[in-house]
Amino acid sequence: MYVVAVTIFVKPDAVQPFIAATLDNARNTRREPGNARFDVLQAEEDSARFLLYEAYRSKDDFVKHQQTAHYLRWKETVAAWMAQPRQGVKHKSLFLGDGE
Repeated sequence: MYVVAVTIFVKPDAVQPFIAATLDNARNTRREPGNARFDVLQAEEDSARFLLYEAYRSKDDFVKHQQTAHYLRWKETVAAWMAQPRQGVKHKSLFLGDGE
């Protein structure tokens, strides 16, 4: 598995539209054959801070994801709503919760 964890700080007045756009992207991403998981998390102590936890079957599947219409639409839509550049950290999975 290839995992990407993305931390995003959103401008406070853009939280609700960011959530809507991100859920659309997440739902479409889950339909990709190479995607195993896509979690959208909102920080408890800061409602303008989000974590996207994405798991792909391979690095190539992640690269394919970044070329999809729904991802490109999301990226363009949310760009102006970010309080700072998003921080993506890529990981190789050693153990995933389902034992893979």
